[in-house]
Amino acid sequence: MDEKARALAVVEALKTAYPGAECTLDYDDAWKLLVGVRLAAQCTDERVNVITEQLYAKYPTPQALADAGADAIEEIVRPCGLGRSKARDIHACMSMLVHELDGKVPDTMEGLLALPGVGRKSANLVLGDVFGKPAMVCDTHCIRIMNRLGFVSTKDPKKVEDRMWEMFPPEEGSDLCHRLVLHGRAVCSAWTKPSCGECVLSGLCPKIGI
Repeated sequence: MDEKARALAVVEALKTAYPGAECTLDYDDAWKLLVGVRLAAQCTDERVNVITEQLYAKYPTPQALADAGADAIEEIVRPCGLGRSKARDIHACMSMLVHELDGKVPDTMEGLLALPGVGRKSANLVLGDVFGKPAMVCDTHCIRIMNRLGFVSTKDPKKVEDRMWEMFPPEEGSDLCHRLVLHGRAVCSAWTKPSCGECVLSGLCPKIGI
């Protein structure tokens, strides 16, 4: 089986194992996903969902967050870790949305990357989940599993993302990355020995680095 065929087989195996592929951050608007994904850095999605519920109860709109200021935001988001920098980015991002973009979240990579605190991972997440565009959300689970599968030999997120664009159908990218997160949490763990005997990718995986 050549590499492209193996990549397609990985897509199909993960579809079978995780048919419900979706973001585990709670949101009902694009700007809320921007806030949630910024808070999710070095924090669990479960904790972020608890904190964002509190945050939106007090500041329910981008305008409210922009008016609140970074210090007020930090008081609520501190349990997510890195509270000062995350609050500063959220405040700056919401301020830019309100004062420069008429409250509208950009629907292009270039536009999203211009927002404070938004990197390629966040931008791809918004493009795929909110706007339904082809996207490759290259997070820590994705990087780890792509390396173990032998598709890449780098931990550089941009290089892994570029390789994934080469290997996988663009229309599969967003759901594939959500499935890789689920698989990384449940089976192909970074913190314990991977459960290779239970892995749907076992026959497709050279287990590099395990």
